[in-house]
Amino acid sequence: MSVDRRPLSPHLQVYKPQLTSVLSISHRITGVALAVGTLLLAWWLIAAAAGPDAFAVVQGFLGSWLGYLILFGFSYALMYHLCNGIRHLFWDAGYGFELGTVYKSGWATVIASAALTVIAWAIAIVSA
Repeated sequence: MSVDRRPLSPHLQVYKPQLTSVLSISHRITGVALAVGTLLLAWWLIAAAAGPDAFAVVQGFLGSWLGYLILFGFSYALMYHLCNGIRHLFWDAGYGFELGTVYKSGWATVIASAALTVIAWAIAIVSA
């Protein structure tokens, strides 16, 4: 009996990334990003309770270009996780399992999360 040197199970380098797998991985990544972003929110709230000097430090960081970049990423992660969560609620109810519908709802999730992020930031900038 010959010994094959193939892996016992397929690995990521064997498969071509598909929309469904990319969205699934993205959902997990945005979930982790939201957890880390919640630590940033906690830092902001604790600084607000600690006094004006601590709050000024946090506001200075969040008002920098890096802070804006982090906040933009956090808001996109929030919108993506929300949209994909709604998509999963439909799946939990038994709807949207047809292959065409899966791809349409996947692209709708990507587009809606980007649009909601831009809309939220536009409203924030206009009202500032």
